[in-house]
Amino acid sequence: MTNPLLETDSLPRFEAITPDHAEPAIDEILADNRARIERLLAAGGPYTWDNLVAPLEAMNERLMRAWSPVSHMNAVINSDALRNAYNACLPKLSAYQTELGQNTALYEAYREVAAREDFDSLDPARRATVEHALRDFRLAGVALPDDAKRRFAEIAGRLPELSAKFEENLLDATNAWHKHLADESALAGLPETARAVARQAAEAEGESGYRLTLEFPSVYAVLTYADDRSLRREVYEAFVTRASEVGPTAGTYDNRAVMEEILALRHEQAQLLGFANYAELSLEPKMARSVDEVTGFLRDLAGRSVPRAREEFAELEAFARERDGLDRLEAWDVGYYGQKLREARFELSPEDLRPYFPVHRVMQGLFDVVERLYGIHITEREGVETWHPDVRFFEIRDTDGTLRGQFYTDLYARAKKRGGAWMDVCRSRYELEETEQVPVAYLTCNFTPPVGDVPALLTHDEVETLFHEFGHGLHHMLTRVGVPSVAGISSVPWDAVELPSQLMENWTWEREALDLFAAHHETGEPLPKALFERMRAARNFQSAMQMVRQLEFSLFDFRVHAEYDPAAGPRIYELLAEVREQVAVVHPPAFNRFPNTFAHIFAGGYAAGYYSYKWAEVLSADAYSRFEEEGIFNRDTGQSFLREILERGGTGEFTTFFRTFRGREPSIEPLLRHSGLAA
Repeated sequence: MTNPLLETDSLPRFEAITPDHAEPAIDEILADNRARIERLLAAGGPYTWDNLVAPLEAMNERLMRAWSPVSHMNAVINSDALRNAYNACLPKLSAYQTELGQNTALYEAYREVAAREDFDSLDPARRATVEHALRDFRLAGVALPDDAKRRFAEIAGRLPELSAKFEENLLDATNAWHKHLADESALAGLPETARAVARQAAEAEGESGYRLTLEFPSVYAVLTYADDRSLRREVYEAFVTRASEVGPTAGTYDNRAVMEEILALRHEQAQLLGFANYAELSLEPKMARSVDEVTGFLRDLAGRSVPRAREEFAELEAFARERDGLDRLEAWDVGYYGQKLREARFELSPEDLRPYFPVHRVMQGLFDVVERLYGIHITEREGVETWHPDVRFFEIRDTDGTLRGQFYTDLYARAKKRGGAWMDVCRSRYELEETEQVPVAYLTCNFTPPVGDVPALLTHDEVETLFHEFGHGLHHMLTRVGVPSVAGISSVPWDAVELPSQLMENWTWEREALDLFAAHHETGEPLPKALFERMRAARNFQSAMQMVRQLEFSLFDFRVHAEYDPAAGPRIYELLAEVREQVAVVHPPAFNRFPNTFAHIFAGGYAAGYYSYKWAEVLSADAYSRFEEEGIFNRDTGQSFLREILERGGTGEFTTFFRTFRGREPSIEPLLRHSGLAA
C-alpha cells in the first residue's frame, strides 16, 4: 500500500490521508532515522557540519513533513479514528526525541563540531543550529546520571500524552453542549448575523428553530448581545465550566487531574535539570533573564493599569445600575453592558462595522498591505488538495516571480475543530543537501461562517485576528534561513515570537490601510468617515480592563509554575484567587473553572510563558512607532523590518535584531500610549 504520508517531496495529499496511514509512516521514518544515526556515529568522525548536522536536519525535516498533516488534521477535523492514530504516535515521537536528546555519543559529536577551528567561519544559521542543539541536549538531560535520565525520559513521554488529553477533554466538552430554542424571541438583542448562524446550525442538525453552541462565535454573540439575562448566565456557565467537575457536563471531561499531573511532572523535570522550578527552566531559551524580571515586568504593568481598570469597571457598574437598576454586575453581564456603554458613548456596535468587512475583501486588503510593505505578491492557487471545502491555498512570490512561501487558510468555526486561532508549520524553509523547499504554513481561525448566499462578514476584532495570524505566517514564510532548526519562527525566543503578529494588527486601525479593503459587501461603499472616527475613538474603550485580564492570565501561569511545591500540591484555584485579588476587576463566580480550559499553558507552548504576549507587545508597539514616525507604508521601513526581523529566524540574539531595527533599546512608552495608559 502506498502511504501518502511518506510522499514528503510535495504538499500533503490531504484527500488521500487516512488515520491508518499515521502510525506505519511514523514507525518507518523513526526506524530509518535511528539506523542512519547509528551509521553516522559508527563512522567515528572527525565530525563536521556536512557529515553530522546536515544529515540530522534532513532526517528531522522528513519526520516533521510526515507528522505535520496528522497533527493538523487532528486539530481541525477531529474524529475518534484520527485521535486514536494521533495518540498512538505521540509516545513514539516523544521517546525518539528524548533518545536523541540523551544520546551522549551524539552530544559529543556536536561538541566536536563546535570545537573545530573552522566553526566560527560557518554562516550564522549553521553556528546557531549547533549552539542551540548543545543547549537542547543539556535541557534534555544528556548529562544526568542514568537513573535520573530514565526518569526524565518517562516524564518527557508522559507530558505530551497529558497535553493531548487536556485538549481532547476541552474539545469534547465544547461539543457536548448545545441549546435548542424553538423561536426567535429568546434571542432578543442578537444581531441578525448571529441569529442566522444559530438557525443554520439547527438546520444542519435537522432541527427547526435555533441552536446555540459553545463555539466561540455563538458564545460571544449571546454574552455580548442577548437581552435575556438568564440565557447569558446559562451560556456563560456552560462555557466556563467546560472540562471540569461542575456545570452541565460535570465530571465527564474533567481536566483537573490532568492539570495537576502536568504541573507536578514539569516541576520534577525542572528539578532533575537543576532548576528550582519550571518557570526557571522555561526562561532558558527566552529573552527574559530571570523569574524576578518577568514578575517585576508584569507587576509594573499592573501598577500602571489596575487603578484605571477599577475606574472603568466602576463606570460600567454605574451605567448598568442607571440603565436597568442592576444591583450587582455579574461576569455574564460585563460583555453585555460593556457593549451597551460603548454604543451609548460612541454610537458604535461591532455589527455596524461587520458589513464593511466581507472576508474576501479583507483577505485581499491584507495581501495589499504586506505587498506595499515588503514588495511581495500573493495569489490564490487552485487544485491543491485540502482537508475541508472551506480551505483555500495561496502562494507568495517576490517581485521577480521567485516562489517565497505558500499557505492554507481555514477560517470558519465548525464542530470537531479546535477553538481559537493559530499559525502552524506545514513545511520549513530547507536549503541543504542540494534540496530547496519553500516554507508552507497553516493559518487557522474560528470566524462566523457565511450564511446562505451572504459572504462571511467579519467583526473588526476578527479582522485584527486575521492580520495577527498572518503576521506569524510572514515570520515563518519570509525567512531567508535555509536550516529548518533556526528558520522562520524556529528557535526565536518565545517571548519575542508575538512581535510580528502583534505588529500587523496596527494596520487594521489606519485609514490609509482600511481604504484598501473596507467596503460595504452590498454597495461597495467605503467605510464612512464618521464610522471610522467612532471606531478610532472607541479603540481604547476599557483598555485597562483588557490589560488586567491579560495580566491575570500571565501572572497565574507564571506563579503556578514558579511557586509549585510538591508538599502543598499545585494550588491551582487558590493561586488564581490570589492573582485575581491583586489585579482583577471582574471577579467571576465560584463555579468558574477557567484553568480547566487554559489550553495555551496546558496543551500549547505557553507554559510559564503566557507573559510573552505582553512582553512582545512592548516590542511590537515600539516597532510600530517607527512606522508612525516614517510612514505606515514606508517601503524602507518595511524592508528594514523584513531584513532585521522577519528574514533572520533564530540565527542570533533577538535583542540585537530589534535594536538594529529600532536604533535603540525597546521602550514601554509606545505601548502605554497605544493602550491609552500613558500619563
